[in-house]
Amino acid sequence: MTASEDPRLLGAFLRARRELVTPEEAGIPVVGVRRVPGLRREEVAMLAGISADYYLRLERGRDRHPSVQVLESLARVLRLDDDARAYLLGLAADKPRRPRRPRRETVPPSTGKLVATLPLPAFVEGRHMDVLAANPLATALSPRLVRGGNRLRDVFLDPAEQALFPDFELAAGHLVAGFREAVGTDTDDPRCIELVGELSLASPLFRRLWARHDVRPRAGAVVRFDHPQLGELRLNREKLLITGTDGILLVIYHPDQGSADAEKLTLLAASLPAPGQDESRRDAKTTTLST
Repeated sequence: MTASEDPRLLGAFLRARRELVTPEEAGIPVVGVRRVPGLRREEVAMLAGISADYYLRLERGRDRHPSVQVLESLARVLRLDDDARAYLLGLAADKPRRPRRPRRETVPPSTGKLVATLPLPAFVEGRHMDVLAANPLATALSPRLVRGGNRLRDVFLDPAEQALFPDFELAAGHLVAGFREAVGTDTDDPRCIELVGELSLASPLFRRLWARHDVRPRAGAVVRFDHPQLGELRLNREKLLITGTDGILLVIYHPDQGSADAEKLTLLAASLPAPGQDESRRDAKTTTLST
C-alpha cells in the first residue's frame, strides 16, 4: 500500500487544520451564528479554487490522488507553515510506505560512550520519544531522563515533570508536534497506536493537541526549566540525528557561556557523585546544593 492509498490521514489532517482557521483570518465576513469551528468545507473549496464536492471527497477519503497544485492551494488557504505544508504533500505522495520498523531501537556503542562522557546533560531519544540512554547530569536535570523512560508519558502523565516547565502547555504542544513529524505516515505502527491510545485516554491535553495535527521538526530550541534545586534555568537544546539510525536523536542541553545558567549547571554537576563515591559524600553534596 502506498501513502496515497490510505487517505484517512489526509482527510483527518485537512479537517483538523480547517477547524483552526477563523473566517476573519481567511478574509470571510461573518454573518449570523456559525455552527462549526473554523472554516466550512465549501469556504475552503472556494478559496482554493476547487469544487466543494471535490474537497468533500478529499476530506472523506474518496479521492486518493490530489494534484500538487491542489495541495499547494489548500496549504495556502489553511495557512500552513513550511513544515506542515511538506507534511501535507507527504501524506498524498505516491510512494511506497516504509517497511515496518522493529520495536527495539539500539544506540550505537560509540554514541553511548559519548553520552556517558559529555560534561553536559545529554540523552538519546528514539522515534517514539523513548529515552534510550542518558548521562547522570541529564538525570539530575530531570529524574525522568533515564533509560526506559518515555518523554510523552513523562510530560503528560507525571506532575513532577510538568512542574519543571514554566511554559508547560507550549512545551507539550511542541513535543506532540515533533512526535507526529517523527512517525509521519506510520500512525498505524503498533508502538504509535499504543502510545496515542494510552495518552488519549489519560490526558485531555494530549487528546486535544493530537487532534490539531500540528507538525514540527524535532529541532533545537531554548528551553526554560523551573528546577527544584536550581530555580529558573534557561538552556539551549540541540537535537542531532545519529547517523546510521532511523530517526534516533542525540539531545544535548547547554547554557550560554559565562551566564548564570552556566554557573547553575556547574553547581548541579558538582553535586553528582564521582564513580565509586560513597553514599554519605553524595548526600553531603546534595545537601550543599539545596541550601
